[in-house]
Amino acid sequence: MNETHRIPSKGAVVSTETSRHTPAVTELGQRYQLPAGSQERFDKDGFVRLPGVLSPETIAAYEPEITDKVIERNTMHLPLPERSTYDKAFLQVENLWEHSATVREFVFAPRLARIAAELLGVEAVALYHDQALYKEAGGGITPWHADEFYWPFATDRCCTVWVPLQETPAEMGPLAFSVGSQAFTFGRDLGISDQSESELQRELSAQGFPVYDEPYRLGDVSYHLGWTFHRAEPNRTEIPRRVMTVIYVDADMELVEATNDNQRSDYATWLPGLAPGDKPSGPRNPELYRRTG
Repeated sequence: MNETHRIPSKGAVVSTETSRHTPAVTELGQRYQLPAGSQERFDKDGFVRLPGVLSPETIAAYEPEITDKVIERNTMHLPLPERSTYDKAFLQVENLWEHSATVREFVFAPRLARIAAELLGVEAVALYHDQALYKEAGGGITPWHADEFYWPFATDRCCTVWVPLQETPAEMGPLAFSVGSQAFTFGRDLGISDQSESELQRELSAQGFPVYDEPYRLGDVSYHLGWTFHRAEPNRTEIPRRVMTVIYVDADMELVEATNDNQRSDYATWLPGLAPGDKPSGPRNPELYRRTG
């Protein structure tokens, strides 16, 4: 990685053997009690912010390994001024769970998966994939977009948990949501780009959708639906904005025909061996939570 843009690791790697018996692992296996009205807000607004889902100690136990894997597996080495708008937005490193048993514990956490199932109102959720999204110091905007543009899913019963690995003040570029935009169909054919930023900024504003862009305290997370439009401001600090995400899909949903090249690529990458009409149950899509009784 170019030293100018290298992401510093904050501490030593947590070994797999020790991490299996820590309080952090215990917390990841425990249920988080959703605050009253959370599911209703999620349905109405297309997202929900949840306080104190993870303790600072749990984040401290996993952040070093996640960061080290981002550094190890990052393939973007161009200086920021030479990158596209998409590549200026963040370093994107996917499926870290396949490369670290410690990260696997985090990605497979029943605590996070159960929240997803409860918010979506489904019996079970499967993993689509994970993504580390690290906005470097000086990194640019994340343009307006909706994630499900990239996914070949039959319904909107899919969501992403966005987990900041540090306090995330306004100047660091916290995730911002267009409140209630999950039912807005304009722009669903736009990937992340300068075009999506300008056209969606204009149309979402014209429709009067409020923007929610509050800072994240350490331990706060958000969940958003696949069709909820969101963006982020640049990182104006000297510290990388370190975020880990996990994408969950209704484990009983059917896949559909790909409608763009991104979805065709997703079939090959994240849904190997699966086809339209199948459920997301391939080797890369383990079921992470199912209600029992």
